Amino acid sequence: MAQSFVTRRQFAAGLAVSLARPSTALALPSLAAAIASPLRSPKNIARDRYRHPLQTLEFFGLRPTQTVLEIDPGAGYWTEILAPYLKPAGRYIAALPAGASPESTRAWHFFLAKLAATPSAYGAVTVTTLGPTMAPPASVDLVLCMRNLHDWMAEGTTAQNLAAIHTVLKPGGIFAIEDHRAPPTAPQDPLAKSGYVRQDFAQNLIQKAGFRLLATSNLGANPLDTKTYPKGVWTLPPTLALGPTDRAKYLAIGESDRWTMKFIKPWLNPREPAQPPYAPAPPPPAAYPTSAAAHQESRREPHRPRHKPKNYVDIPKFALVTLRAHIA
Repeated sequence: MAQSFVTRRQFAAGLAVSLARPSTALALPSLAAAIASPLRSPKNIARDRYRHPLQTLEFFGLRPTQTVLEIDPGAGYWTEILAPYLKPAGRYIAALPAGASPESTRAWHFFLAKLAATPSAYGAVTVTTLGPTMAPPASVDLVLCMRNLHDWMAEGTTAQNLAAIHTVLKPGGIFAIEDHRAPPTAPQDPLAKSGYVRQDFAQNLIQKAGFRLLATSNLGANPLDTKTYPKGVWTLPPTLALGPTDRAKYLAIGESDRWTMKFIKPWLNPREPAQPPYAPAPPPPAAYPTSAAAHQESRREPHRPRHKPKNYVDIPKFALVTLRAHIA
């Protein structure tokens, strides 16, 4: 980072001016308050014990000033949190499935009706179609993709959907994804007919699409999920595909065991080393440790000592511009 020099006296004077001026910043909403909102449906609130919304969104780095695009919001679990949270200073975009199938038509009708029921709570939500034009190129800070990858594998649309997400994300933007975790040693069904996807398989698909892994999380882990059911993952709640058959048994298991991963769309930095060639990753360990620290360490530039007078302090260039504005 470029450096400039100011004296300690200049720095202290500028800081004092900055602190003395009244703040005109917009009061930003609380994520915890959005999650605790009485506007959320009781059915969605009941799922918080499995989905951990506060910890999950904090893990993804959500901020109230971001432009956030959610892929196929379904019953609106995340919409009820994200749209009100982003309403004052950010933007929420919902990308619904394309096509004229009965499933797509029902999804559109349901979601639009949900927004129309309480428009004042959600604000100006943008509803668009999943694809490369779902948002302007390089305009989105965070893409949320919760339990959609197995559907894309069944439809054969994984590559095109990942490419579309890569297009709309800003350089440095975050691709946040979660899905049902398949056993790490089991062969991966390319169509994911059971709804379960191996974490290493998913990671390789996403890295091949041009993303870099930042971190993984076990927030959605459920050791009671055996992953061997008559109707796949849909045997478990909330779907309970077997109806009354063994209902108590599957309710006791709870929702599926899930992996959660956080990827970044890399900056176009000529000094950054090229990604290694794509190769299958080894099976992940029992616990998935975060890789954020290793990622940051890999991007750290070597220290370059620079002579300066002993009574001077280093100020980053962006801070110097702000400081000079305050002093002026």
